[in-house]
Amino acid sequence: GFSSLAFLSSPEDSQYQAPFSSELPPSPPFHGRESAFPPDETLSLELRDLQRELEEILASTGNLGGKWGVLAVSLDRGDTLLSLNPREPMIPASNQKLLTTAAALYILGPEFRYSTFLLTRGHREGDALEGDLILFGTGDPTLSDRFYPGEMAALDTLAQRVLDAGVREIRGDLVIDGSYFQGPDLHPEWDPKDLNDPFAAPVSAVSFNENLVTVRVEANARSGSPPSIHTMPEGSGIPVLNTATTTSAGTRSRIWLFRETPWDPIGIEGVIPVGGRDVWRRLPIPDPLVFTGREFKRALEARGIHIQGNLRVNRNPATSALSSTAVQAEGEGSRTRILSVQESPPLLDILRVVNKESNNFFAETVAKTLGQIVVGRASYQGGTEAVTRFLLREVGISPEEIRVRDGSGLSPENRVSAKALIQLLDFMASSPLWDDFWSTLPEAGVRRELRRMGGSPASRNLRAKTGTMDGVSALSGMVRTRTGERVLFSILSNDVPSEIRAKRAEDQVGIRLASLTRPLEDPS
Repeated sequence: GFSSLAFLSSPEDSQYQAPFSSELPPSPPFHGRESAFPPDETLSLELRDLQRELEEILASTGNLGGKWGVLAVSLDRGDTLLSLNPREPMIPASNQKLLTTAAALYILGPEFRYSTFLLTRGHREGDALEGDLILFGTGDPTLSDRFYPGEMAALDTLAQRVLDAGVREIRGDLVIDGSYFQGPDLHPEWDPKDLNDPFAAPVSAVSFNENLVTVRVEANARSGSPPSIHTMPEGSGIPVLNTATTTSAGTRSRIWLFRETPWDPIGIEGVIPVGGRDVWRRLPIPDPLVFTGREFKRALEARGIHIQGNLRVNRNPATSALSSTAVQAEGEGSRTRILSVQESPPLLDILRVVNKESNNFFAETVAKTLGQIVVGRASYQGGTEAVTRFLLREVGISPEEIRVRDGSGLSPENRVSAKALIQLLDFMASSPLWDDFWSTLPEAGVRRELRRMGGSPASRNLRAKTGTMDGVSALSGMVRTRTGERVLFSILSNDVPSEIRAKRAEDQVGIRLASLTRPLEDPS
């Protein structure tokens, strides 16, 4: 059951090396085709009409009051179709995920997999482990029913591997080691009002169920009594203050779930009628390591594996069983050994979740991973540096046109121009990774992806990443015209009075580009 430890965590030792070094000169922007971005006054007469249509679209949808950055460029003819403030850095919202996923594909490769390690520290006596059982994570975000057949299946699999190794008793502690990621689990620039929403889950090296808990409020069978409260997974240990009441059948359900911060108890107030529908809400958990540890302990005990010691968590690399000090101090009886390794699905599957579902938790996990591989810091800051380095040195984006602050776009301090996004899309389109990258983008007219523009020339044709925040909307991707011409486009808007109207304008621009009928080749 046991094998000797051979785990490499530093960027110098990792087999996943960044394909660039600090000595490399910047790559030329847009692969030397800077002429694809002429000043607005050089647009041909043919395209000035299209430019006027863009202005009419913005006016007709009531969006002239906002700030817009728009650029559309032909991949086949190399000219600019639309241009409006293309170099203006703007808040990209979830268009930030295009930067993160492109960097991840380029640096890590589509087949990269996360590893979760079951480690032991001690020696065996029969079916007992005289020492600690350690769950060491490297950031795998997939330990949930999104990739496994059930809610507990990922941890059940790990627990079964302990049993298959012949261990029936752990006479030390169960240790959840999340020291591979550094810094806070929550980004300091995220809006505090968002931290109770499922899209702002904490990001940690050991995660389970995407660091979310589901709360279900169920009416009691007797009016006047409190409703039943269920949390899923079961052993989450999150405190609940339930002051809600079950009312008589036929009355209106009014239930509120609230808490000030993710570290506070969940408050439940209001009324729910007898026989009324259950009320559901997903919430971020306050401590991913403790949460995972409780659930893993439950999975082990369900298989008859007794744990004599306590549940402990470790966040400090210096006190990890894998620290250089700990490894050097090991004697034969306390050597850290690998009991089992569980690998994630390939990175490409993870990036499809990031872009198609706009999943912030997956995006930030990937960004922190890039930070570890490229600069040796698996943190928000490390991820920012890694993605920025890729954009500047490999894609050739001007530093004045980007500011990377996180991997998902939740930070309002991110900035990117429409031109920078087009440069990134062109860079990927000119690389062997384009088909993979293209497969991660939401497709217009497809349910659960980009449902908009259904029944139009853009449907099942245009693919693009969306972005939405208060006063912010974005859509960037590629569409084919009626003649098959490939057009890259980026539409960014800030300070708009209505994100819904902004998206209406994005759709009209996308449909108009899909409706173009000019020849594929420049007749001149």
